[in-house]
Amino acid sequence: MECRETGLLRKVKNDKRAGAALFAESISVFLFFMKPRSIRYSIIIPVYNRPEEVDELLASLVAQTFQDFEVVLVEDGSTRTCRHLLDKYATLSIQYLYKPNSGPGPSRNDGFAIAKGSYFVVFDSDCIIPPQYLEVVEKSLRVNQWDAWGGPDKAHHDFTLLQQAMGYTMASVFTTGGIRGGKQRVGWFQPRSFNMGLSRKVFEVTGGFQLDRFAEDIDLSIRMRNAGFKVGLIEEAFVYHKRRTTFQQFFKQVYNFGRGRVLVGKLFPGEVKLTHWFPTAFTVGLFFWLISLLFSPILFLLGTSFLAAYLFAIMVHGSYLYKNIFVGLLSIPAAIIQLTGYGLGFISEKLK
Repeated sequence: MECRETGLLRKVKNDKRAGAALFAESISVFLFFMKPRSIRYSIIIPVYNRPEEVDELLASLVAQTFQDFEVVLVEDGSTRTCRHLLDKYATLSIQYLYKPNSGPGPSRNDGFAIAKGSYFVVFDSDCIIPPQYLEVVEKSLRVNQWDAWGGPDKAHHDFTLLQQAMGYTMASVFTTGGIRGGKQRVGWFQPRSFNMGLSRKVFEVTGGFQLDRFAEDIDLSIRMRNAGFKVGLIEEAFVYHKRRTTFQQFFKQVYNFGRGRVLVGKLFPGEVKLTHWFPTAFTVGLFFWLISLLFSPILFLLGTSFLAAYLFAIMVHGSYLYKNIFVGLLSIPAAIIQLTGYGLGFISEKLK
């Protein structure tokens, strides 16, 4: 009888142990699924009164071949908001933040602060992202272990001829020296905020953007380098960048670029290179060419010859790259506006 009770007691104890183990395993599984899932990329998009552009950008993100990402949409005091797009793109994981207007730099920082990803990707609202973008970035990160990166921009075939012409001049070796996101660059590669990525650690160390606008991306790039982070160019990680739709908007944009470069030079002496002076030299040269007509027709004709040859080269090159003569022709006024706008902004900030 005693032996039978001992066996029964042993069975009961074993059943209790099995039950406890099963309960513990159930709790472990429950906690695993309740634990917030780690997100690889948080895509930060600051926007001010451009819901149509954001609509196109979000549509391009739906088609990404690498899907481990969220979108952080930061509405920077807009009166025409993007809130209605949240339902339209319900398949995307979107965090939406509305805040008072402060400029793109602080808005990106606010997006970083609520982002859940291990890496932060920054796009301008007027960008369209190719389907393979995040897949290309992921492969490059695994091979190169970048702390931060940037990529070039291109003009989409659906863009207007004017947008394609402005895109050409912003990347052409005849105007900027191809330093904006291309292979050729002055000194070292500086990611730009229309197509930039950085790790969470980089944000924690640098604090993100410290300028509200005007070269805030260049300032951050320099501080990332000075902090010892590994920053690189991923050439295949390009975006389609619309930029502006009119020459007037384009002039205002490049004017601010010129101002921004001077501000960067004041913060970091030595960061204004010879190439950055070229638009100013062009602007001053254009002024003296015009007034030379009053006192020296020979100098005027000589200047006309140089200017005509230079603009002709831009037209031919633009036509060849885009396979469209009209893009080449529009590249002529686009180049003049870009160089004089940047040059005047540079001069105005230098004189302050």
